[in-house]
Amino acid sequence: MPRMTLVEAVNHALAQELERDRRVRVFGEDVGKNGGVFRVTDGLQARFGEDRVFDTPLAESGIIGTAVGMAVYGLRPVAEIQFAGFTFVAFNQIVSQAARLRYRSGGLLSVPLVIRAPFGGGVRTPELHSDSVEALFMHAQGIKVVIPSSPYDAKGLLHAAVEDPDPVLFLEHMKLYRSFRQEVPSERYTLPLGQAAVAREGDAVSVFAYGAMLHVALQAAEQVAQEDGASVEVVDLRTISPLDEECIAQSVSKTGRAVVVHEAARAGGVGAEVIAVINERCLYSLLKPVERVTNPDMPFPLPSVEDTFLPNPARVAAAIRRTLEP
Repeated sequence: MPRMTLVEAVNHALAQELERDRRVRVFGEDVGKNGGVFRVTDGLQARFGEDRVFDTPLAESGIIGTAVGMAVYGLRPVAEIQFAGFTFVAFNQIVSQAARLRYRSGGLLSVPLVIRAPFGGGVRTPELHSDSVEALFMHAQGIKVVIPSSPYDAKGLLHAAVEDPDPVLFLEHMKLYRSFRQEVPSERYTLPLGQAAVAREGDAVSVFAYGAMLHVALQAAEQVAQEDGASVEVVDLRTISPLDEECIAQSVSKTGRAVVVHEAARAGGVGAEVIAVINERCLYSLLKPVERVTNPDMPFPLPSVEDTFLPNPARVAAAIRRTLEP
């Protein structure tokens, strides 16, 4: 079984979808000849031609508006927005058009569209390039939001996203693109959207995370296990809209304690929604208040202070220990 980085896994999935289904089109800023700013689409245009893998103007609203039309008329577009922070420019097309069209047409129309975008801190990017905007799209009904944390998950989730009949926002954390390799099957496989995964079994406290923060949570869990002897469960949400409420409730009902970790802003974030699910479904199982470890409620800072801005294993470990206090 080949070992792939996340970049290679996404590239492999896109190539298999282009080969499997003639309706698939891949496009965005610099994704063609250059293979994308992170080389995620490297070699795809040469292999599948300029009519199926092509560059667009620097106009995010035009990219998504075009993709919506293509999807409605029977194609399977995979549109890349160069950085997730640039989705602000296409917010109307994503939320008012792509996400609503099935509802507005009474089920007559669907928008099988995948919007790929890199995001996340820790890589020293300029303003708007590292922004975590995922929570903005949790409030838009009709679009799924998927965030893989590993090469294996990225390939399986992307295959599932392309075959989904409704729009999917597929966010790829930049720090994970080439940070490690993992065994990934060569054959096509899918992972169900909307289903979390337990990344580490435990019975003392549940930690919920996604994307790069999953690995921060795993490091913190190992630290607490080694130093405090506590058994920490870590759950990879994988899809934040819809959330896997059943998995969340089962984990907290078992452990009685919970910590939520994400690098987006604290107010109105994914963590707040996870805590709401816990309060609604397993409040009487809680032994301590739920802890949140997030970015501050402020714009993403200059690269020189990123390390103090982002959640780290020490902060997460401290939150875990607070839930374990008598």
